[in-house]
Amino acid sequence: MIGVSYGGPTEFVAHGFTLEDTIKWKPSDVNFSLTEDDIYVQLTFMMTMDQYGIDAPAKKFQELFAKSGYKLWHANVQSRKNYFDSIFPPQSGSPEFNSHADDIDFQIEADYIGLICPGMPQIANQIADKIGHIMNYGDGVYGGAFLAALYSEAYFENDILKIIQKALLSLPAESDYSKIVNDVILLHKHYPSDWRAAWKELEAKWAAEDMCGAGSSYNIDAKLNGAYIVMGLLYGEGDPLKTLEIATRCGQDSDCNPANAMGVLGVVKGFNALPKEYSDHILAIQDSLFINTTYSFNKTVENTLKYAKELAVKNGGEVTDKELRIKVQTPKPGALEVSFPNLVFDRRVTPFENKGWEFKGKWKTKTKDHNIPQSRFSARAGDEAIFTFEGTGASIAGNWDRNCGKADIYVDGQLKRTIDCYFNYSNQSPGNTNLYLITNLPEGKHTVRVVVKGEKRPEAEGANVYISEAVVYKTASKISDNFNFSFQK
Repeated sequence: MIGVSYGGPTEFVAHGFTLEDTIKWKPSDVNFSLTEDDIYVQLTFMMTMDQYGIDAPAKKFQELFAKSGYKLWHANVQSRKNYFDSIFPPQSGSPEFNSHADDIDFQIEADYIGLICPGMPQIANQIADKIGHIMNYGDGVYGGAFLAALYSEAYFENDILKIIQKALLSLPAESDYSKIVNDVILLHKHYPSDWRAAWKELEAKWAAEDMCGAGSSYNIDAKLNGAYIVMGLLYGEGDPLKTLEIATRCGQDSDCNPANAMGVLGVVKGFNALPKEYSDHILAIQDSLFINTTYSFNKTVENTLKYAKELAVKNGGEVTDKELRIKVQTPKPGALEVSFPNLVFDRRVTPFENKGWEFKGKWKTKTKDHNIPQSRFSARAGDEAIFTFEGTGASIAGNWDRNCGKADIYVDGQLKRTIDCYFNYSNQSPGNTNLYLITNLPEGKHTVRVVVKGEKRPEAEGANVYISEAVVYKTASKISDNFNFSFQK
């Protein structure tokens, strides 16, 4: 609550550079945490456990957050759409059905898993594997698994570095997520008092590797933002304000990152060890509800303890009148998953450029509207949008809306899937979002053909299919594969 309110005003203000402006925050700003998705999404998962039990199937967790009244973004909103398109976990988070598979979504909503698994990283990893694949895959799942492990380990360890090193044991060592965290540890060892120098080295090696922000400095990738959490913890040296400031100044998703860092530090220190001006403002709103939930701070604490007791007893622990005794577990990594192996950004092409696009039929033009770019659209059955490119993958982007319908997707002449662009949930109309992603093609020339069906769901107001751009990818060694830090030369 403290961390997300501290970083909230700076979210994505700094991408590709560190935030050097004055951070204007006062402890009373913690009130804003009652409206933050970092908290209310994971409380939806706790509400699912309340209703269906701690071992409820992943589909139930997906259902309750898909049907919630709040807005979602990135991997989460794709998972919501997947639910209504009858695509359920683990497919709902897989790269085939979610181009945001490596995004930060699960990482920012996995805190509760570690909190209910004190000293039980194996159980935390099992829960993370189930919940994380609702909306993510690969490094996107590892982000949440790592966060959960940090919390789990923090109950029985006060040394920040040891907590991080133990949490890494819950991840496959070969994963990029594990590699970037180890890089932060290495950089902290070399630059123990200069986080900005470490940040620059990290940026040079890893910043370009983001599917969502491909070709820009914007980065919502789980592992880079996870590295900033680790930087905040290591360079914060156990000091709450210093931890908050550094995790925030690293930039990108700078409300989520200090929220996670401060949450882990809170487990190490305990509520009563927080600065009194912080804890007083938490207590002032302790019975206020987080929006879109039935949970207050007090109820969250109460149910966290309830589930921690339940899991402890199930796994060899014991509950007495005065103690919760834990049979502490040795962490074990999950299986290695890679969402987009060796896939790197090549270029973006709008449907108004004569660089691979061909339109057959009566396509119309929709002008730019706020943050939704100009696009071409048609609802006429048989109209085609054809994109030809050189590479190993491509994303066709367009709009989801209540007036949208269906199209068939062909790749190199083969029918791959029928897509449905209808979306009318939580007053959102996502623009320039991925309609179809194809990867792992052989190097060479390929064609993606979008054929409008002129069909729609009964509740849809039209059968439009919007095309706003294509993103082309190629297969190549990533920068991080061959990068040496300057101090290693």
